[in-house]
Amino acid sequence: MNNRLMQYEPDYYHPVREFIALLDTEEIELDTLEASRLKLFADQFVMTSSEQAIRRREQQLHIQADPELETLDFRRRRIVNRYTTKPPFTIRYLQQKLDQLLGEGKATAGVDIQKFLLTITASLSDAAIFKEVNYTVQTIKPANLKYIQQTSLQDRITLQETAYRYASERATRLSTGWKLGSTPFIRLGEEQQII
Repeated sequence: MNNRLMQYEPDYYHPVREFIALLDTEEIELDTLEASRLKLFADQFVMTSSEQAIRRREQQLHIQADPELETLDFRRRRIVNRYTTKPPFTIRYLQQKLDQLLGEGKATAGVDIQKFLLTITASLSDAAIFKEVNYTVQTIKPANLKYIQQTSLQDRITLQETAYRYASERATRLSTGWKLGSTPFIRLGEEQQII
């Protein structure tokens, strides 16, 4: 008679086997209900959510997670990052977001105001974290800043934008010697670099 519910019943029910079995069943159901209530309460907060609740939030935020490569803790931090990424942009705010994602002191952000250049230097070896840093920066940086990711690994990759222009001569004028299928529509001149 170690049933917790039995203490709330009158004494004349205590020796009845059917009533004891009924209360044992009810206690199992109440324990299951309490566990479900606690799980539902924990799922209301991102940092204590179960994997199922994290998956649901990722679907709402259109995040393509890879549970085999990404830990549940990283997925939770990514969701918190997405919920808290809101303009206005300041370099201090960006540095705070980078510290939350990567850990304090693992990335530095700088702005060259004269060149409208935002530079982030970090040592990133995980592609998922790199993508999240890129998403965060692209979400909160102003449109007039150009973003350059610098890694502090041994190799450096520098991207430079270049634009080219071609002079073209149309060869499809009427009353000329143009023949369909034998000469091109236009002739391209020499390539000239603009930028």
